[in-house]
Amino acid sequence: MFDIAFAAENAHEGIHVPSLAAEKLFYIFGIPVTNTMIMSLTIAFLLLSIAFFVGRNPKIIPGRVQLFFETIFQFVLDFMAEILESKKAARQYFPLVMTIFLFVFLANALEFFPGVGSLGFWKYEGEHTIFAPLLRSMNTDLNMTLTLAIISFLVIEISGVLAIGFWKYAGKFINFKSPLSFVVGLIELMSEIIRLISFSFRLFGNIFAGEVLVSVVSFFVPLILPVPVMAFEIFIGFVQAVIFALLTLLFIKLAIQEPH
Repeated sequence: MFDIAFAAENAHEGIHVPSLAAEKLFYIFGIPVTNTMIMSLTIAFLLLSIAFFVGRNPKIIPGRVQLFFETIFQFVLDFMAEILESKKAARQYFPLVMTIFLFVFLANALEFFPGVGSLGFWKYEGEHTIFAPLLRSMNTDLNMTLTLAIISFLVIEISGVLAIGFWKYAGKFINFKSPLSFVVGLIELMSEIIRLISFSFRLFGNIFAGEVLVSVVSFFVPLILPVPVMAFEIFIGFVQAVIFALLTLLFIKLAIQEPH
């Protein structure tokens, strides 16, 4: 059985520290549905809604909202064109890079929105009572950050193969011209694989640590520090979104370059 409750109601029992694993809410055909999955679907719906209402009726003389988005998008597009040294490549990869940034940042920005992490259920597992929030930042779930890292990794590798060809791209990692070239190629191959770990754990570690910090601060100094700490964590969330998107862009740049 479940009881609808708020996390604050159990504050007398101690600090409500977030679980390392996402809480399972229910099952569909035996597949568990977690609160981070619900949050990711919510973020996707919000982004689609914003895209629909902003882009459904574009005007030659834009209004304030349209001008705001056009200015930001044009700035990012020009920045990408400068990095990739190609306007065509910038337009090609703009949807991916911008979507990654917006998806990650919006999730981080809404992490402390009322109801996120606080509204949920008490459920009984054996002798323990566990609080399961309905919504929880998806970036505190290693499965979600690993999924984003895999998407980024596949785009980077496929882009390199399509840009310079399979054999030339493989030659960056497997090179028998000299012992030194062979060792350097192996190092490059290891760095490519390690990106999966660094991408996923960097985002997961920073956001999960922030969630734990806010929980601890809210328990010990509930009237003074929570708001400034939350504001700082939102800033950290913005930085992490920029880093994830920017590293994806830079690694694409390296992948599509001719080996030398």
